[in-house]
Amino acid sequence: MPDAVELRGIHKSYDHFVAVDHLSLKIGEGSVYGLLGPNGAGKTSTLRMMIGITIPDEGEVWLFGEKFRRGQLERIGYLPEERGLYKRMKVLDHLIFLGRLHGLVLAEARKRSLNWCERLEISGWVEKKVEELSKGMQQKIQFVAALLHDPDLLILDEPFSGLDPANTVMLKDVMVELRKAGKTILFSTHRMDQVERMCDSISLIDHGRSVLEGDLKQIKAGYGKNTVQIEYEGDAPFDHNEMVQSVNDYGNYVELRLKPGADPQQLLRLACQRARISRFELMEPSLEEIFIDMVAQNA
Repeated sequence: MPDAVELRGIHKSYDHFVAVDHLSLKIGEGSVYGLLGPNGAGKTSTLRMMIGITIPDEGEVWLFGEKFRRGQLERIGYLPEERGLYKRMKVLDHLIFLGRLHGLVLAEARKRSLNWCERLEISGWVEKKVEELSKGMQQKIQFVAALLHDPDLLILDEPFSGLDPANTVMLKDVMVELRKAGKTILFSTHRMDQVERMCDSISLIDHGRSVLEGDLKQIKAGYGKNTVQIEYEGDAPFDHNEMVQSVNDYGNYVELRLKPGADPQQLLRLACQRARISRFELMEPSLEEIFIDMVAQNA
């Protein structure tokens, strides 16, 4: 089975600014792939080259086992990071219009639009103008627009932007359903919790270059269980402890990265002398920790 997406050393610069620096990656069909990176890392520039909005200065984009051609866009749904809706159009008219652009006949575009609006609990807004909707509602409309033509590959740039927790879960549930149906999903996001729960593989890019890429489980396993999560009350000596490499303090608990060879039991005994410990767990590092660590290394 060919990969849904393969980037072969794509490079894009604007004057003297390099947006994407000879980036290569592969996304298997039927998988969920996370494209991660700090602001300005080149994520959106990469997505735009995948679908021909911009053309790489160097390198090649391959989709579904073939070199990029415009006809392949019929199999792709794209949700851009920025709002791309006509503000004064009514929601249903807008969705039907976009469905027709993807080749759907009028009746089918209307049927699918209404079905998806019901699925995402926005049926009551279909006769409203887009400008009357909240940012979260507009995001759901754009999400529906990306799905109307039943694409094989869904490319989502910050799909959870502007959504409250309940609507984030709603979109996540739809993405899980699509994945079970064999669709390929690529999304760019800063929501590390969603990536960690949903993605099979990731690519972390920084300054347009890939600094970490591969199977998410293997990446986390490669770091080993050198992270300790502690919930406590009191004054525990973590900041200047010789066994601790780094501290991430969340207020009601901390995540500690241990130095190589450090004994977590010794750390626990020391912490118990100064604080009341309610939870002490040795675990693999979170994706957020890995993300921060890799970006710091490449700063």
